Amino acid sequence: MRQFFRIIHNYFFYCGIEKEEYNAVKKNVYVSNFVTWRSLHIFMAVVFGLLFFASILIDFISFNRALYFGVFFYSILAISFFYFFEKDSIWPQILIYVSISLLFIFSCLLTKNNPTAPGTTFIVLLLITPIFMIDKPFWMTIELVMAALVYLTWMHGVKPHNIWATDLVNVSIFTIVGTFLNIIANSIRIREFILTREINIQKDTDDMTGLKNKGAITREINSFLADKTCSKGFMFMMDIDRFKAINDTWGHDVGDCVIIQLGNYLHSKVKSDEILGRFGGDEFILVVKNTDDERAAVKLADEIVRGASENINIGKTDEKVSLSIGIAIYRGEEKNYSELFKKADIALYEAKADPDNRFYIYE
Repeated sequence: MRQFFRIIHNYFFYCGIEKEEYNAVKKNVYVSNFVTWRSLHIFMAVVFGLLFFASILIDFISFNRALYFGVFFYSILAISFFYFFEKDSIWPQILIYVSISLLFIFSCLLTKNNPTAPGTTFIVLLLITPIFMIDKPFWMTIELVMAALVYLTWMHGVKPHNIWATDLVNVSIFTIVGTFLNIIANSIRIREFILTREINIQKDTDDMTGLKNKGAITREINSFLADKTCSKGFMFMMDIDRFKAINDTWGHDVGDCVIIQLGNYLHSKVKSDEILGRFGGDEFILVVKNTDDERAAVKLADEIVRGASENINIGKTDEKVSLSIGIAIYRGEEKNYSELFKKADIALYEAKADPDNRFYIYE
């Protein structure tokens, strides 16, 4: 029984998955909602704009003219707001729920203008709206239940009793149906996001070290260089000295173990917003953002060189690993990955040529 309630809890609060899995794809959900509802608002602006102009020309829909104009005006306003928000922020999600609430109010007003007919428009919205909103089904359930209560309370004094009684049955049933449609649609879409995320992680991950691979490093560095809000940083290009000799002397299994140890050590040294990955072979790249302080770069390079020597063993021997590091300082000049990489590569060549100093800053 406890397991049953846990499953129900996860479906209502996390779309049928665990909390950690949901949080991992939450921003993807926000972006999807942003794109979908921005398009829906554009569609609504076109449709209700046409209905408003039609109501000016056609008498039998003229009594809804103010409603059509109201939805048209709100849609234009909402579209403009969307362009002020980040796609993955909470504010567009709040705006979407406001729009859903106003759609339900619109359907109430339509029904009020024709009280002798069942609330077909309201019921259609109960069924369709939840399909277009990906969120914790708990929130959509509250939205649907509140909308149903407002509708039934409002219409109780407006509609004939027999029509209201029919609406009571239909609205109650379709509120439940809409809730389950939201749960089903959300669980399907969320699992698609999780699968896509897992595929992307596999595509961007180096199999041996678990760090980013060359493709992911290149893409993230280009994104960093294109970010107008960040115009400084530095790149470390690192490789293991005499790595070919390690492979030839001790075997490739030992060489692979050295690379894995180095990957683990470097991962322990970086912060979450820094770019770290294995470029290929025994070469690793680290990009530190938001600082062009050469003293900080030298200090970190010295720590990495010393730490690698102290913590990484070659097989079961006492022989230690030594690293060389080429450093390129970024001050907003380079426009793509290859420009910064070339400077770090030249600096690495200089570092390997100097046996007394295992790191070098490009000048």
